[in-house]
Amino acid sequence: MEKHLIDLLVERVDFLRADYVLISLSNPLGPMPECIPGQFVQLQVVGEPRVMLRRPISINWCDVAANRLDILIHVIGPGTAALSRLKPGDTLSTLFPLGNGFEVYHDGDILLVGGGVGTAPMLYYGKALRESGARPHFLLGGRSAKDILQLERFEEIGPVYVTTEDATRGERGFVTQHSILQRQKFDAVAACGPKPMMRAVALWARDAQVDCEVSLENMMACGLGACLCCVEKTVRGNVCVCTEGPVFPTTALTWF
Repeated sequence: MEKHLIDLLVERVDFLRADYVLISLSNPLGPMPECIPGQFVQLQVVGEPRVMLRRPISINWCDVAANRLDILIHVIGPGTAALSRLKPGDTLSTLFPLGNGFEVYHDGDILLVGGGVGTAPMLYYGKALRESGARPHFLLGGRSAKDILQLERFEEIGPVYVTTEDATRGERGFVTQHSILQRQKFDAVAACGPKPMMRAVALWARDAQVDCEVSLENMMACGLGACLCCVEKTVRGNVCVCTEGPVFPTTALTWF
């Protein structure tokens, strides 16, 4: 897929929480390039001398017809903090779309599991699945209710199941403890979030004999496979997550 380097226009900046910001972008030069769910962008950070490299961020939403690209940023360091200070009317140098995305099924019940900022790519993935004829279901997990972000947007696309560790929303526990996993059969599952969560989902999928994909969040610098800092061990050797992933079938990983 062709890569683009575009100064996208910041249309909206919404803080969903003090440390999570949703930024909506448009392409002032023409239509928004097509993106595959699970792909990511590399964003240039300006106004922060401590940050030299672009920051990789998952694509939260893409609508070519509406000329819209959304990114969800977790503010955890100087780079993401600088991005959170963007204002409507600013421009953001964006290299995208990068990496390989999720399988877009045309039928079946597909379970999309997200935790933390890992919920971000699941929103766009669910949109693509519904448009292709599949039935997306979302299983979102967090420590408490405040960790469940964009809930209304997920509910517009498909059924949503929630777990929180303190039971302030949904069922108490981790995502792999939700009762929906015993009550309904799914044709495939995908996950993004903390690696222990994804490993647990992968184990559940293996035992349930369900195809499973995960989106890895290895540290990335270049996004193009040159720096080798995002290498992951797979059954066919070490690969760069930024070019071979970030989405992998769990059968390709050495997790079991």
